[in-house]
Amino acid sequence: MTEDAPAPRRRGRPSREAAASREGPDARTRILEAARTEFAERGYDRTSIRGIARAAGVDAALVHHYFGTKDEVFAAAVEVTFEPALVVHTVLGGPPEGLGERLARFFLSVWEDPATRSPLLAILRSALTHEAAAKVLREFVLRRLLERIAAELDVPDATFRAELAASHMIGIAMLRYVIRAEPLASADPEDIVAMVAPTLQRYLGER
Repeated sequence: MTEDAPAPRRRGRPSREAAASREGPDARTRILEAARTEFAERGYDRTSIRGIARAAGVDAALVHHYFGTKDEVFAAAVEVTFEPALVVHTVLGGPPEGLGERLARFFLSVWEDPATRSPLLAILRSALTHEAAAKVLREFVLRRLLERIAAELDVPDATFRAELAASHMIGIAMLRYVIRAEPLASADPEDIVAMVAPTLQRYLGER
């Protein structure tokens, strides 16, 4: 064999590192977007790592390389949907007396946006029907959102109060977007904000 001859090709699957290099820097983003779509359309139970990989146009080994298990892919999809840093900044970035209104308006704005509503519906429905999905959502909401908000609240029992506020908003999401109970399902978002904000303010702002 001459020095210019190409090296013989190795048989078998490429290593995870080689796969990641070949797929390029956007592979992780494609996987996350595919995961959101798959969970939204199929639910937690019927979504698989192979299905996510196929939708993203990558090998299943690459999904495991970036995220590990299906639970971990689901957790990452939850995080990219909620964007915890943005939530915390939006809710806490203003006068204390407007905290309840900011939380209500931000929450409804995310649900009213068709681009984020579908994955949020998938997350909520999956958590209702599958314990693994419910555990992921609980841990994310408690650790990444509520604890960060509660840490900034100058009130007693801050974590408990933040959980009460979250339960109030999740209840609205269930009735308005999942069950579609009328007249709540057709109500103007600003009317909902006006009614809900004082209660959220009491939870989060009153000592």
